[in-house]
Amino acid sequence: MTQPPVSVVIVSRGRPDALRVCLTGCMQLLYDPFEIVVVADPAGVAAAQALPFAKQIKIIGFDDANISAARNVGINAAAGEIVAFVDDDAVPEPTWLTHLTQAMQHNDVVVAGGYVRARNGISYQWKGRSLDALGDAVDMPVTGLEPVVVQPTPTRCAKTEGTNMAVRRDVLLEVGGFDPAYHYFLDETDLNMRLAKAGYACAIVPRAQVHHGFAANKLRRADRVPTDLFDIGASWAVFQRKFIPQDKRRDHWRVIRMSERRRAVRLMVSGHIEPRAVTGLISRLDQGYGQGIARRMGEGHITQTPNAPFKRIAPLSGAMSYLAARRSNAAKARTEALHRVKNGEVVTLIILSPNALYHQARFHPDGYWEQRGGLFGKSSRCQSLLKFWRFNDRFSAEKKRLSAIRGGSD
Repeated sequence: MTQPPVSVVIVSRGRPDALRVCLTGCMQLLYDPFEIVVVADPAGVAAAQALPFAKQIKIIGFDDANISAARNVGINAAAGEIVAFVDDDAVPEPTWLTHLTQAMQHNDVVVAGGYVRARNGISYQWKGRSLDALGDAVDMPVTGLEPVVVQPTPTRCAKTEGTNMAVRRDVLLEVGGFDPAYHYFLDETDLNMRLAKAGYACAIVPRAQVHHGFAANKLRRADRVPTDLFDIGASWAVFQRKFIPQDKRRDHWRVIRMSERRRAVRLMVSGHIEPRAVTGLISRLDQGYGQGIARRMGEGHITQTPNAPFKRIAPLSGAMSYLAARRSNAAKARTEALHRVKNGEVVTLIILSPNALYHQARFHPDGYWEQRGGLFGKSSRCQSLLKFWRFNDRFSAEKKRLSAIRGGSD
């Protein structure tokens, strides 16, 4: 069966190094046909244009600090039937688009979201979540790896993560894309709520996974400590005006404000911020809330016809391969991995050391997946703290675990 054309939209601001890695990973997506649309500030544009495959992707300059407006620019340039979104500090698994689009073959599914791996590449940052009428997200029980279709109700709908989601372009046109009133935070939550209000179902797709590096930006540090809560306050004000009855907004804001203050106090107690920063953060939260009350809403403009033709990425010429190495041979193995990448292969390198260290995984800037850890160490939460393995047996077990998501088991 012919696969629907997909446009992958990546918005980037202030993170050119992360964008390079993200784009390198996206070029290894095992899907055809797809295109890549980058919407970035000058530093991001320069980084994308310097990559060897730059001529294959759409690169659009955009220097406003507004992720919703930037995504709408990307949607207007997207010529695919489906528009997928991934953040510039994330890298999707090679099979990401395949799993998302397959879940969207159901007639009533117009939006799909997958799981997000945390910075260590092993544990999950987010799995399936749902939203209540107040915009609060809670974990949703999803068992196994098969997609789950969630029908909206008057009080609850599925939540997709902005760094791992896909929506049919015609539906984005229908609902007006992302609301630029959300400069940062709650942008995809707002879209989820509007799609649910329109009666559309959402698929949660466990196998559609991205690895989220959670890089620093102007509002948070790399360790996820916030540096400014202005936009969070503003976005909550916009959300209240759109979805929460007037008589419930004061109490709702009181709960949000108290939650943010408690978070700031916890960070102070743990030594992550200074005591004076608590007052500053909450003051900025209040200032943002005040501005959000006056922001103009619902002005996202999506063009019916894309402003550029579909720009198909050339499919990879090579296969998928898994390599194993002992820590003592890691340098040689990395050289071999790089050689295979240059030949068009999607490469996973597993480096095992003679200890019980926990495993970590990442997409290497040179273009291959690298997992490191102890021969006897944990690579998932369900494993025992210590288990004795032979080298080849451990490699086979890790290959089997990874191939359930990444593919290439044969």
